[in-house]
Amino acid sequence: MTETISTILQCVRDFLWNYILVFILLGTHLYLTFQLRAPQRHLCKALKCYFPKKGQSGGEISQFSALMVSLASNVGVGNITGVAVAVSMGGPGAIFWLIITGFLGMSTRYAESLLAIRYRVQDKDGNISGGPMYAIERGLNCKWLAVLFAVFTTIAAIGIGNLVQANTVAQTLASTVPPVVTGGVLALLVAGVLLFGLNGISRACSALVPTMAFMYLLGCGILLGVNFSFIGQAVCLIFEQAFSFSSVTGGLLGSTIVIAMREGSSRSLFATEAGLGSAPIVSAAVKTDNPVQQALVAYTAPFWTVLICTLTGVTLTTSFLAAGHTDASQFSMLDAFGTIGTIGSVLLTISLVAFAVSTLLGWSYYGEKSLEFLGGRKLISPYRAVWVVAVFVGCVIHESKIVWNFSDIANGLMAIPNLVCVIILSGVILKETRYYLKDNNLYKKDETPIPVIDKKN
Repeated sequence: MTETISTILQCVRDFLWNYILVFILLGTHLYLTFQLRAPQRHLCKALKCYFPKKGQSGGEISQFSALMVSLASNVGVGNITGVAVAVSMGGPGAIFWLIITGFLGMSTRYAESLLAIRYRVQDKDGNISGGPMYAIERGLNCKWLAVLFAVFTTIAAIGIGNLVQANTVAQTLASTVPPVVTGGVLALLVAGVLLFGLNGISRACSALVPTMAFMYLLGCGILLGVNFSFIGQAVCLIFEQAFSFSSVTGGLLGSTIVIAMREGSSRSLFATEAGLGSAPIVSAAVKTDNPVQQALVAYTAPFWTVLICTLTGVTLTTSFLAAGHTDASQFSMLDAFGTIGTIGSVLLTISLVAFAVSTLLGWSYYGEKSLEFLGGRKLISPYRAVWVVAVFVGCVIHESKIVWNFSDIANGLMAIPNLVCVIILSGVILKETRYYLKDNNLYKKDETPIPVIDKKN
């Protein structure tokens, strides 16, 4: 019975992520890129917004801190192992389609983050809340759809954002540290961070994200330096397989280009989370002059995520070429980092652990705010206690495909209510963009007061 349930969930998960979400999310990315006249071209303006003028108000954390929390949840284990799986199943050509999909996804992240600021609310104590559930409720006047999004997010947070990440940390360190010890230490560390709420999470992520990125970039840099002579060949192979119509399994659906597009796009959609609706939850809490300013900062997260994924793919491709392999499916990132000895294995281990922990912290806030939307702030303390316990459980249990696949499905289903909201409210997004971006009012303060609502304390 258990095996049957696991198989069914695996089929649903694969169908949802490899087909349904690829078309829905990619279609939304293309639509918004066209509708907003390619907002990606304003990347330089977005980077300048990292260092805003003093005097911003209306939120709890800075724009940079919100970006770090967003990156903490985006840049997870999937950016290492997930990209390797995409290359293994879709060939090096998957990297090209990963880049294209991630670049287009910046438009959707821009749109959903703008709506998060536009429709955010606060309680009588000044605590800010926002995200797709509030945009759906206040912008679309559709409470049931908002509840559906919040339910899916809460489930996904405990599963993909907690149990999966904690289990990854424990399994990565299992050869040297018992899972029980890892679980106890990690649970205590997470509890200490959560005591300080969003400010604690943002401070931890602001320290962890740059550090983990540096460690991983260092490892990839060493590998690329060692295999420098193969970089040109790797790039050529990526482009060649990205547009190759050679048959793999027979027929059009088995052609290299179709498989590469499917694997690269689905991995990019999963890694960047653009369109899923999770990242806008933290965007709503920032101090910003106007919705467009924060939307620009937020849409750089997929950009950085794609850069890391691209580096992973190129590093893996050069490594298996240097090792004399012709089949990418027979080579992993562990194999790649292992070619530079102990330092490579250490750097990869540290990176995997840091990526998993950062994702765990980022998703804790997403789940917290979603549960708060469903039942009020009285649920926050019990939720944090459950979250800490789940961290320990995730470390000590054996991998459960049922839990993982169910969480993955909930993670994907979050996108549907969010994208309905983004598409229907695209007129609002376009209006705000024209005023603040096209008419050069990017640093003009929006004086619209944040509504105060009773959140059932």
